[in-house]
Amino acid sequence: MSELFDAVDALVASRATLPPPAERKRLRSAHGLTIDEVAGALKVRRATVSGWESGKTEPRPPERDAYARLLDKLAELYPAIPDPATETAPAPDVPVPATFTAVPAPVQPAEPAPSDGEVSAPTRPQVPAEDLADAPAAAPRPASTTRTTSRRPGARKAAAAGTPAGGTDPRFENGPLAVVDVEDGQVLAYGVGGLVLDVPAKSLPSLVEWTLAEAKLGQPKLSGPGRPADPLLVLTQAALERYGLPVTLTAQERDAGRIPEGHKVIKQLTRADWKLTKRGFGPWARIYRPAKGSERQCVQLCIPSWNALDTRFWGDAAQLPPAELARVLGTYASRVMTPRGSTAVTGLELMTALHPPTHAVRDEETGALRQADTKTPGSLGSDPVDCAPPEAPDGHPVLNALDLPRFHVRGPSEKLFEEAYDWARPMTDAECTLRHLVGIDVNMAFAAGANGLTVGLGESTHIKNPAFDPKLPGSWLVDLSHVDLSHVKAGKEWVELDGSLLPSPFTPKGDRPTGPAWYATPTVAYAQELGYDVTPTEAYVRYDNGRYLDGWYTRLRDAYLATMADLGVAVDLSPEDFLTAMDGYKDRDPELGIVITAIKATVKGGVGKLRERPRGEGWRPGERWRALERPTWRPDIRAAVISRTRINLHRKIVKHAAFTGQYPIAVLSDCVVYAANGESPLDVLPYRDGKPLPGGFKLGINPGLVKHEGTQTVLWGEEVRERFDAPELNLARSIKDGTVTDADNGE
Repeated sequence: MSELFDAVDALVASRATLPPPAERKRLRSAHGLTIDEVAGALKVRRATVSGWESGKTEPRPPERDAYARLLDKLAELYPAIPDPATETAPAPDVPVPATFTAVPAPVQPAEPAPSDGEVSAPTRPQVPAEDLADAPAAAPRPASTTRTTSRRPGARKAAAAGTPAGGTDPRFENGPLAVVDVEDGQVLAYGVGGLVLDVPAKSLPSLVEWTLAEAKLGQPKLSGPGRPADPLLVLTQAALERYGLPVTLTAQERDAGRIPEGHKVIKQLTRADWKLTKRGFGPWARIYRPAKGSERQCVQLCIPSWNALDTRFWGDAAQLPPAELARVLGTYASRVMTPRGSTAVTGLELMTALHPPTHAVRDEETGALRQADTKTPGSLGSDPVDCAPPEAPDGHPVLNALDLPRFHVRGPSEKLFEEAYDWARPMTDAECTLRHLVGIDVNMAFAAGANGLTVGLGESTHIKNPAFDPKLPGSWLVDLSHVDLSHVKAGKEWVELDGSLLPSPFTPKGDRPTGPAWYATPTVAYAQELGYDVTPTEAYVRYDNGRYLDGWYTRLRDAYLATMADLGVAVDLSPEDFLTAMDGYKDRDPELGIVITAIKATVKGGVGKLRERPRGEGWRPGERWRALERPTWRPDIRAAVISRTRINLHRKIVKHAAFTGQYPIAVLSDCVVYAANGESPLDVLPYRDGKPLPGGFKLGINPGLVKHEGTQTVLWGEEVRERFDAPELNLARSIKDGTVTDADNGE
């Protein structure tokens, strides 16, 4: 009889109801699952699951039953959120409800400069906004319910084609943001796609009301459990004057990062029952009313003349006319997310937007949606966790329990030092006979380092004498001084190299370690990969882990590739065509060049922000600072990304040396300099019949591939080192344009 029941169950399962393909993908993404993980669980190929989610194929028994069961379980965890017009999840009454945004990025296949946060990579010269080509024509925009005015003849040139239009959501049909300006006494809001709206507001409170009631600005949520983005208004100097705000900040206001609380405009907002966040009314101000149920009332302001758009990351965006500025910020918003502050802040917010800490669940008694009591799987949760002692920067309160002597300086056996490369060596006699120094640079190196990386999601567990597990994220105390770079494995083969000409992969300065030190998992795993045993004596590991940064990487990669494609640099170019396309691309469209610079800064700043240090605030060593109160203060994740990025680069250097006999002269973060007889990267990289060395450097625009950084002569390099009396001066810092300053020599 049981066999008959089993047969009946199988027959029912063969007709199991499945949600539509788009919902299948939403449910998988909401739980933080990759296609590979689903395919592995169901014992099918990756392409099979991809076909189910695209609607090209349908699952068959016995996989269909298991797949339906998976989707049913996920649907219980992540019910579809109804349209706000009917029912939405109630939000807690918090001062500033978290919101995240971005419309889907254009479909496209696949460095650090700290500001608010730091990746702590060695400094490299600031590169001007990297530039551009004609973009494709924009799609027709839906008609606006707010009156649209035409541009006056001879005002300023209209926004260029290719500006992203608003999403299909009617709530946000006018795009994610608008630049508010005043012309001939009329207040105008310049949106994306050349849209211009009349603004009737006479005061800042009424401007906020108009934005929420009529402007139809904002963006759909970026992930299933997330929230739509709040509208962003960019105020020009003329708009600041119209609404009673200062055009520039005084020195005291710049230091404070805000205007005084007693300013008349803040009083206007208070009388109208509007509130400001704790950071006050500064360059990136948020004006809100506490949420009531699911209804949010929040508008963000960006004030370029108050240095909201840092020139290091946004070039001359603050000086652009309103329409052009709307194009730059709108392109960034549509491909990355609506800016939430500096590029570093936005990089961090993007991580949270893709993995919100909480999600909606259906109340079994009332049937209404509410916030779940547990964190969203795959997220960092809502509560901060303390780092392990070796991961803590100096002054962190977790070190108080160690009772260290005053002014004690922790060494590698006490503190995790995972930083980017800053290494150089004197040239050999043979290298001095060559003519050129050629620098190659890894595209989006830190993004590539984050791709596929397993990181901890929760608290660490302290263990003694652990067996090393390369799949377990954490920090390990281990002696790697026995690893000899003269005799290593490159793939499956042992190779003999000149270890004196290679940087050590285990230290940022490239020095061989002298004893036990703390390392992140990717660094220790690489020692094993090189063919050497590792025996940790202590570790802080994280059993709650996952590939938290995969979606973050994908979003930024797609944004980068889509923008580079608009500039005429595609992903499928031959090496020669790629070098040609990169030559002069800065001159093709300076506005898109600004977007490229901002995307790169979002990667670096987001990683650096994971270990944000105290920023004034009256902080004293041993006390907590504000950044420690957020779940995304995770120095262990930062260390893992930097570790993997450095190891990825070293692996390519070893492959290159084993195959060509060429060794780097200098390495700085993601830039490597070689001596060669020619000026082109093709005179360095071992292409054969158009194919690169497997596992080595490859020219291309995808993250992890390399581009030409710059070429100088060997005589230039020797003269510079002689001038500064520094045989090991890092020439990678100046290879781009040949300019060397005292600061480059550490003076």
